[in-house]
Amino acid sequence: MDRTPLHTVAVVGLGTMGTGIAEVLARAGREVIGIDISEVAAAQAVGALEASTARAVARERLTEQERQGALSRFRTFTDLQAAAEADLVIEVVPESYEIKSQVFRELDAIVRPDAILATGTNALSVTRLAADSAKPERVIGLHFFNPAPAMKLVEVVSSVLTAPQAVEAVTALAVDLGKEPVSVGDRPGFVADGLLFGYLNQAAAMYEARYASREDIDAAMKLGCGLPMGPLALLDLIGIDTARTVLDAMYADSRDRLHAPAPILKQLSEAGLTGRKAGRGFYTYAEAGSAEVVPDALTPAAAADGAQGREVRSVGVAGSGTMASGIAEVFAKAGYEVVLAARSQEKADAAKSRIGKSLSRSVTKGRMAQEQADATLALITPAGSLDAFAEVDLAVEAVAEDLEVKQQLFQTLDKVCKPGAVLATTTSSLPVVACARATSRPQDVIGMHFFNPAPAMKLVEVVRTVLTADDVHATVREVTAKIRKHPVDCGDRAGFIVNALLFPYLNNAIKMVQEHYASLDDIDTAMRLGGGYPMGPFELLDVVGLDVSLAIEKVLHREFRDPGLAPAPLLEHLVAAGCLGRKTGRGFREYARR
Repeated sequence: MDRTPLHTVAVVGLGTMGTGIAEVLARAGREVIGIDISEVAAAQAVGALEASTARAVARERLTEQERQGALSRFRTFTDLQAAAEADLVIEVVPESYEIKSQVFRELDAIVRPDAILATGTNALSVTRLAADSAKPERVIGLHFFNPAPAMKLVEVVSSVLTAPQAVEAVTALAVDLGKEPVSVGDRPGFVADGLLFGYLNQAAAMYEARYASREDIDAAMKLGCGLPMGPLALLDLIGIDTARTVLDAMYADSRDRLHAPAPILKQLSEAGLTGRKAGRGFYTYAEAGSAEVVPDALTPAAAADGAQGREVRSVGVAGSGTMASGIAEVFAKAGYEVVLAARSQEKADAAKSRIGKSLSRSVTKGRMAQEQADATLALITPAGSLDAFAEVDLAVEAVAEDLEVKQQLFQTLDKVCKPGAVLATTTSSLPVVACARATSRPQDVIGMHFFNPAPAMKLVEVVRTVLTADDVHATVREVTAKIRKHPVDCGDRAGFIVNALLFPYLNNAIKMVQEHYASLDDIDTAMRLGGGYPMGPFELLDVVGLDVSLAIEKVLHREFRDPGLAPAPLLEHLVAAGCLGRKTGRGFREYARR
């Protein structure tokens, strides 16, 4: 298959995505033939390109001459015959085999023998579309992400029938467009959507089960994982009907229950509540197509109703590790008197010293004055025994993630702490009620899950058990607000919100590598550029620690009994080999020893 440079490109389907792809091509110097059966859509595409390039000129990202050049290279038509001279045709029509196959069959009779035909699908089988074509070797997947001008990722999808020359030509084009191409095989969702939509589906199911509110689920994933949008807001943006189509295709391929669309997606889709484009989905919007969320019957009341919290003046933090010292620093910064108790006075002193260094760094960076740092440190009293917790109003344990260790500690807190003191665990995966049952006052026990590093991370998951008293829950929410963190409410089940959604996604990424579907680097790149994640899954796994990740996966699998949650064998093998991530110098990648 002899290829010439892909200079003339036809884009079939001028919706939001097709128009965005046309803009990228025209601004990169390609001749673009825009085709849509709707004259209105074609006219809107021209208007959108004019407006977008005018904004680029105003922001000094384009010159007026470059703008005029781009506009002159974009022509629109309502007949597929216009694609006759194209080197490459990219179809971006609705996600339907019937519609896409019809387009490809018609193109077979129109385009040159050496033209490449690309599908923009993110869910349907490229192989099936290729098999329906007269020349399957020239059919390829070219999956841009929305909005195409801004998003750097392009997935180049080969079927078993695709000619290598077509892959090379399209990959070279993506690079020339300033994109980062990732080469993947043909399976529903490819890399980015294959990982993203499973996560979105689980978030929808979590909301449907009334485990947490839509606001708390979205806030948890934004603040706990650094994501640009929460999963339910993202589903509204993507389109709930689109998400259901993608998940149906993924489930048909994988038979993994995690990909079976949550029933709420069907209910909303069939009711026409498809998200932003309809004006209502998980949230309600000012109007169809608007990004402005407006209050509805499910919006939390501004004023908190219910129980009055208990007074908290002093706080005890049990532990001497990074998490314990970070939490102690957070409380002291908010003006609380803090007792920091460790297994020995020496360990407690070392933990306070670590806090002193952290505060000094804040002073050096201009985030706080030296006087404020000194006053904060003075509020922290190190102690070598939990006996020092006798008068604290709130006791927070931050010891090893071992249920037996935590239960023993709660037995001690039960004996030491005064009546009415709130007892909190920072566990990220163990049952809070098991800690509560180790005491004679389970109504006073609650989960208060901080994220690492505690001084920087804004999220706290507030985990009530079936035994937690209302005023204890109110106390922790009030205290969380006073220490300038964002509380989200959830029930006492494995993983709470963040880890229950994050770790199955990480596990699925490992399975992709295990099955030789994509490389570590391609998956990390896809999720950073296509999903907006601050770190790729393998970067994150190596930071968290593979042993910690495996332990959480096992807890989730044991709790929910879903085969799809079983830890990937590759993760188990790496942990068994002592490859635990950055802390050991090797995990999924190797690191320079310090």
